[in-house]
Formats: sequence, structure tokens, C-alpha cells
Amino acid sequence: MKILCALLPHFPLRCEIMRHPDIENCPAIITCGDGSRKLVLDHSPELEGLQPDMPVQQSLARHDKAGLIPADMPYYWSVFNRLLDDMESISPLVEGNGLGTAYLGVDGLQLIFPDDDSLAEAVRQVIPKAFNVRIGIAGGKFPAYIASLHSSPHGYKALAGDTSAFFRNISCDVLPVSMKIKGKLRDFGIHTLSELAALPEGPLQSQFGTEGGKIRELAEGYDNTPLYPRIMEQGIEESTTLSSVTVSLEAILVTMETLFSNIITRLNPRGLGIHSLVLWTRSWDSEHWERKIKFKEPAMDLRTGIARIKIVLENFPQPGPVEELGMRVTRLGYPRGRQKSLFPEIRGRDHLLEDIRQLELRQGNTQVFKIKEVEPWSRIPERRYTLTPTDR
Repeated sequence: MKILCALLPHFPLRCEIMRHPDIENCPAIITCGDGSRKLVLDHSPELEGLQPDMPVQQSLARHDKAGLIPADMPYYWSVFNRLLDDMESISPLVEGNGLGTAYLGVDGLQLIFPDDDSLAEAVRQVIPKAFNVRIGIAGGKFPAYIASLHSSPHGYKALAGDTSAFFRNISCDVLPVSMKIKGKLRDFGIHTLSELAALPEGPLQSQFGTEGGKIRELAEGYDNTPLYPRIMEQGIEESTTLSSVTVSLEAILVTMETLFSNIITRLNPRGLGIHSLVLWTRSWDSEHWERKIKFKEPAMDLRTGIARIKIVLENFPQPGPVEELGMRVTRLGYPRGRQKSLFPEIRGRDHLLEDIRQLELRQGNTQVFKIKEVEPWSRIPERRYTLTPTDR
């Protein structure tokens, strides 16, 4: 399959510069993480020796005069999703593989774009020049990514046929694996993809498990990983700013429940459910918290989603008083068939909830609510209870 990789180097930094142009000429490090565990998300290009996921203290030991910017992940993803929407005007098969990296399936587009020059130019037209897009074209996702890394700022790089010579002196740091595996490769004296490809598969698998065989194939320029294109409305996101900061788990959960209900209401008419979503919060001092939730079966109702959300909120505490929160759907799906319950009382309850759902779909908004306890100890009566949508 022919793949085009659109690489946007230092994407989070470019997003911050779009909002604050005055930081463009100042060395900066964008940080992420929870509590005291701060990691590097992105950095200015002139700060050499830094990598994503590096501890911030280690990066400051190299560049002590660099400014620290807390990551604003919802903003970055909002910008990136808009760019992915624009790329879908070129190809219906678009995959967002992390912030700043997009893959397009370009097979069958020869009638629209007769050659690679016109295809690359079309991609450049839909991406603002501020992002300095690099374009690579190859027969797999990883080769296309490597090609984009080595493309010229105003051109593109296309790979075809045997790519072993091109991969010969490329560092193993480009492999899509954890820093632990990269460090282990360096400890073994393996620094380039050609050195990795020359090793037998057996020893690699004994050291790295199933990833050992995979990274050897990548080092040879072979990648059969399928493209996972976005489906319509995959970029659904809901967020809100609280009237006052809170550390109450109950208040946060109630707000998350309302946001999740809004998303479910938008998806149910199309018969879609949520396969995975990302929860995020921002504290009053701009501390960012984020967790991803995956569902074995697409979540189609409020009860299924809130049960998982509650577990995540309980097991992963907030870094501070929460001021803003939201959720972002990253994958949608269709449910499998379900057998109705044998017990009449359960069938009766399900019928009632289905009638309520149909009523709300016809009216276009929530019609039936329930009273839920939030902060019963509060001296302010309005904070003790709240109205939430009826469980579907």
C-alpha cells in the first residue's frame, strides 16, 4: 500500500508560537506529566540532546536557561484534528498517529494526482506554512516516516524498491519503541538500522520479545502495519470550564457524566459507540492530567461509560484543584448484536430507558433527569445536589 507521511516537526511548540509569537526566538521546553514527574513533550530545535519523554530535570541540566511551558494537550489536539479534517479533502484514508504525524493512503488517486509532485503540493496547500511540513512517500508507514524525516523543507522524499541502502546509516532512535528499548540497543552497541538488520531474529526476540522481530523488519525497511483511517466524527470532543475550582471527585464525576451524555446523544442516532476516549483536566495552575480509556465493546450508554470513567478518576488522582475538564473520542465503532434479558423486570426497565431515549432523540435534548448527590456537606444549597440525565 502506498502511504504518504505528513510530518509536522515540533508540533506542540509551533502551536504555542501560534498563540504566543513572542516565544519564537526564546529557547523553550514544553513539559507534560503528573505531579512531580515531569517529562519533555517538545522543545526548541536549537536545544540539542533533548528527546521526548526525557525527565525535565535531565533536560535542564543540559539547558538551564530554557523556559518551561506546561503542555496544553486539548489545544494541540484541537489544532491537529482540524488539520486532519483538511487532509481528508485529499484522501479519505487519513490516520493521525500521534501529535504532528499523519498518514494518508494514496492508492487509487492517480486520476486526481497523476504524480507524486502534484500529490505533495496538494498536501502542502492544506497545511499552514507555519508548521514546516515534511512529506515522505513509500510503500509502508515506517518507510514513509523515515522518508519524511529526510525530505527537504519545500519538497518531498519518495522511496521505492529496495530501501536497505537508504536505511544504512540512520540512527535506531527513529524506531517507534520506548526509550528503554532504545537505551538497551545502545548498551548492546547497536546504533544504526543497518547494524540492527544484520542481527539474527532469534537473539533479538530473546532480548525484546515479539518487538524484537518487529524492529528488525522495520530496520530492513519493511512495515506491513495497516492504516487505521479515522471515521467520520472521530474527533468529537466535549469540554467545560467549572464555575469554581474543585478537588471534589463527585463534582468532577458529575461533570464528566454530563459531557459523556452529550457525546452519546450525538452518536446514538447513527448507531455508533465509543471504542476509546481520552479524559483530561487542567488545574488552576495549568497542570495537565490525561488518561486514555478503551472499551472492549463500543460504549453505547451512559452507565457503561461512567463506570469506567469513575474507576480511572479514583485510581489516578488529580494533580491539583481542577478548573477545566473534558473528553476526546479517539475511536468509534458499531456494537455487536445483544440478546435480551430473560427476566421480565430487567426487560421492562430496558424498555422504559429505550422509550426515554427515543423521546430525547425526537426532542433533540435531555427530557428526563434524576437528582444526584454531589457535595452534601456544602453550606451552599445549590452545590449539594444536581440534575443529571437519566441513565440510558
